[in-house]
Amino acid sequence: MALLSTNAPTLADVAKRLDPNGNIADVVELLAQTNEAIRDMGWVEGNLPTGHRTTVRTGLPQGTWRRLNYGVQPEKSTTVQVQDTCGMLEAYAEVDKALADLNGNSAAWRLSEDSAFVEGVSQSFAKTLFYGDTAVNPERFMGLAPRYSQIAGAESGRNIIDAAGAGADNTSIWLVVWGPATVHGIYPKGSSAGLKTQDLGEQTLTDAAGGRYQGYRSHYKWDCGLTLRDWRYVARVANVDASDLQSATGTMAPVDGISPLINYLIAAKHRIPSMGRGRAVIYCNANVREALDKIALRASSQTMSIREAAGQFETSFLGIPIRTVDVILNTEARVV
Repeated sequence: MALLSTNAPTLADVAKRLDPNGNIADVVELLAQTNEAIRDMGWVEGNLPTGHRTTVRTGLPQGTWRRLNYGVQPEKSTTVQVQDTCGMLEAYAEVDKALADLNGNSAAWRLSEDSAFVEGVSQSFAKTLFYGDTAVNPERFMGLAPRYSQIAGAESGRNIIDAAGAGADNTSIWLVVWGPATVHGIYPKGSSAGLKTQDLGEQTLTDAAGGRYQGYRSHYKWDCGLTLRDWRYVARVANVDASDLQSATGTMAPVDGISPLINYLIAAKHRIPSMGRGRAVIYCNANVREALDKIALRASSQTMSIREAAGQFETSFLGIPIRTVDVILNTEARVV
């Protein structure tokens, strides 16, 4: 299934609309280079000052087979409301003024120093996107893993494929269909999307010993969250044994010459009701991506493909692009 456009703009799209000067867009592009999930996510303004409330249909009227001279009872659908909250991710960057002014171009120097903060904020967002749990860290937003954490006993468990890894060195592969009616990022009502940076200018800073010096300070702020409008449009291949994956033995040993990863990805794809509802993307860490790239390079594999685009090689599975997200762990506990 090819990469599709949707009505939900990506973060870069929203930022370009909100900032004609392109300042925010520049930051967004830096983020997109370090976390490939950001360029795929759609973003929608929440309908609450602190997040977004979604109405989900939970039951449909079934109709009645009527007999002559017998009536039909009225029916109605049933719904439930789910509320997702946003988290506030912030950071301050401070640079000694004397150091920034040494080369005569303090703005360029500050940008090079502040880029480390952009990288850190990007990684923090990515970790929360996949592993954020408001039951453990209420100041963050709820990520994907806690929503798909039970194979049995939870409705979303139907979209978890068990890769049979038994230890604590497991990883996951995610298939996400981003879209305004499936799953998307949110930002609080009345605010703007994306990472916002504010140049606070020259200020008197304090070192660890209490000494004072003149410096430049920048403030980064990102109010963000995640809404899962329809749990059927995310599938998780859980319990992929990382050590077996590297050795291609045990749970990851090929069967009839075919890697189990192919069968798991096929199962994940068939958990999705309609791939045309949004932008379908597969996410995994570098170890899994390496294994998938090796599969794609084998001439006998018709399900995987590699093509060159914009000077880079892109791997896809049945037309679904595969992205690398380094924050996906190799040390996940077994999902049961």
